[in-house]
Amino acid sequence: MRFVSVAAVAALALTGLSSGIAHAESAPGCGPVTQIGRTAYIDEGGGPVASVKQFKGCGKNWAYVYVWDSYHNKGNNYYVTATILAPGSTGHVKGSNRDREVWSKGTDTVSVCTQAQGHLVDNPEYAFFANTDKRC
Repeated sequence: MRFVSVAAVAALALTGLSSGIAHAESAPGCGPVTQIGRTAYIDEGGGPVASVKQFKGCGKNWAYVYVWDSYHNKGNNYYVTATILAPGSTGHVKGSNRDREVWSKGTDTVSVCTQAQGHLVDNPEYAFFANTDKRC
């Protein structure tokens, strides 16, 4: 009996952890890409609501933002942006209303230090953002 309870709790925990996390693997027009650096998290004040990642592939850097189920399922209007922070090139992309995932444009910045930045805007007065670690 106790074994079943532990297994049920473990299954619920795994389901809850995986339900809001994106598993991005390929950038638009590129195919397979590799994440560089750690994932950053956009926190709206009550905990994380979106992930920000930086990828490399096809000779370019890419920023990626994914909005978690816990935020998206509230039904509110919002948009996200994905940007590569680097000298002279950003690849900035603004998603449409309620787009859950947004990729930046690929930037020719593999030879310089870069960061991915994601913004979540749910009200013109409020924008929340996060930056990944700088990668050189």
